[in-house]
Amino acid sequence: MTAAHAHAAPESRRLRTIALLVIAPIAVLTVVAMIWLWPSGDTRTSGEVAGEQVGGQVTAIDPVACDDGVPAEPNGCGTAEVRLDDGGGTIEVDLTNGSGAPEIAEGDSVVVLVSDTPDGDVSSIVDHERGTQLWVLVAASALALVAFGRWRGLTALAGLVVTFAILFWFIVPAILDGESPLLVALVGSAAIMLSVLYLTHGFTLTTTVALLGTVASFVLTGLLAYLAVAALHLTGVTDDLSMAVETTYGIDARGLLLAGIVIGSLGVLDDITVTQAATVGELARANPGYGSRQLYGSANRVGRAHIASVVNTIILAYAGSSLPVLVLVAADAGSLGAAVTDQFLAQEIVRSLVATLGLVAAVPITTGLAALALSRVEEAPAAGQD
Repeated sequence: MTAAHAHAAPESRRLRTIALLVIAPIAVLTVVAMIWLWPSGDTRTSGEVAGEQVGGQVTAIDPVACDDGVPAEPNGCGTAEVRLDDGGGTIEVDLTNGSGAPEIAEGDSVVVLVSDTPDGDVSSIVDHERGTQLWVLVAASALALVAFGRWRGLTALAGLVVTFAILFWFIVPAILDGESPLLVALVGSAAIMLSVLYLTHGFTLTTTVALLGTVASFVLTGLLAYLAVAALHLTGVTDDLSMAVETTYGIDARGLLLAGIVIGSLGVLDDITVTQAATVGELARANPGYGSRQLYGSANRVGRAHIASVVNTIILAYAGSSLPVLVLVAADAGSLGAAVTDQFLAQEIVRSLVATLGLVAAVPITTGLAALALSRVEEAPAAGQD
């Protein structure tokens, strides 16, 4: 390695300074906005309490023959004895049947809903307890990530913790507190971007360039989402759940739709921008003689291939998460044209296409910034990172 490639060129130092001067105000503005929008703790509630949920274990099942016309699936008729975890002793509950009823067996850990009625407390099994299984799955995933990614895997886990913390301690409570869902999503997404990218990838010029590309693409995605939702007259109310959120909690369903598009787009945007910035960095190290134009051309070809696969991933992710409703809409519509223009499907199409447009813009923006900033620059990896 020659001395000419061991230090940043003067123009790269200027770009580094410019990048930081752009990032610093965004960070300050994000912190100020989070303080201003921080939930007061007096979140909106429906005021209706269905009952108290208590964990328990099924100790015995006493089946009986079902009367004619009474649903017998999946548990049949009869009662079950459940030993409550809170020390409330053992109670007897009727077996539940019908669509969505949990299938239970002796020894299962279940959730019992205890409702207060004029005739006294009524108990019923409403779900299985699955906390232990979830924690085992989380632990297995975390171990696999750390085993493969080592230090990078550990920082990725830390970034995931930060993301969940911002989602459940700021974004969701602030929306329930009555703040604009779109504004909260923009501020929360900015906080996730700033913290997670640097935490996961280190405070380097490559990460800063990726962050700048993410910010630019993110702003464009938000604008496109707003225009698309307005042009297609989408209300955000497409099922009983979204209707209940709007009527019960007074939350703007259209704003919630926009917030969901914005937050959902961020996950794929930072994937693209980090990959493009890292690709340019690796090309610059492997080919020290490359100028910014050559770096841009080579990395852009990688970006095109990445976009082609990620776009399909976006479509499949949205389709997979909404498959039951997609089947229902298609069955009721009677024709493909009617199904596609239904508000629910139109809403999912907007999510996918807006995210796609944001990704397409992210590649040339990030690649161009990285090619300018990283040509004739060789950054040493952060200590301890593999």
